[in-house]
Amino acid sequence: MHFDPRTQSALRAVGLDTDEIRRASDLVAEATDEAAADLEAFFDGGGTYYSDMDRAHSSTDVQEHDVEFLDTYTHAADLRGYLRFDSWGVPVEGGRVLGDERVELTLGPTVNGRVRFARDADAL
Repeated sequence: MHFDPRTQSALRAVGLDTDEIRRASDLVAEATDEAAADLEAFFDGGGTYYSDMDRAHSSTDVQEHDVEFLDTYTHAADLRGYLRFDSWGVPVEGGRVLGDERVELTLGPTVNGRVRFARDADAL
């Protein structure tokens, strides 16, 4: 089950039984799987993407990237993976779809922050 013991206890305190808690846990896992699939579809085929990534020595607020792929995996509510650019990559520690034109990924070491990506710079 997805929920830690304290969360399960709180859910029981508000009146949910074990089957309802298990169903809620399953719904969280399903939503996480759907988010991962949507994020991968956004980057499917790679190409040029734009971001609001904070990059040292950059003179612009919008960065241009050649992205090769996003590979994700999930476990309950955890969404993790790897975003591969043309010459480097970064671990992904979460993400969400912000609409048809934008997504947000939480990037791990070397970036350590939330970064929005779009196919068009004006969409940021």
